[in-house]
Amino acid sequence: MGEPMLMSPPQVAGCGRITVDAGKMGGQACIRGLRIPVDTITGQLALGRSWEDILLGYPDLEPEDIQAALDYTTAIRRHKISA
Repeated sequence: MGEPMLMSPPQVAGCGRITVDAGKMGGQACIRGLRIPVDTITGQLALGRSWEDILLGYPDLEPEDIQAALDYTTAIRRHKISA
């Protein structure tokens, strides 16, 4: 398998932390090549979990990862709406 493809939507700071690898998690966008999908993090936020709780539950994450997940999701949604 090759290197993970970095997903970096234009003009979205921090999205270099998001990777997509067909061999991990079914090709879902994940945080820094970890097996933590972006959707898992944004889903936790949608359920009302605080950043602190998420960081405690996923000790490999950094605060910048949560922000990158939010930025990435926003960029993807905007792209789908405008496409």
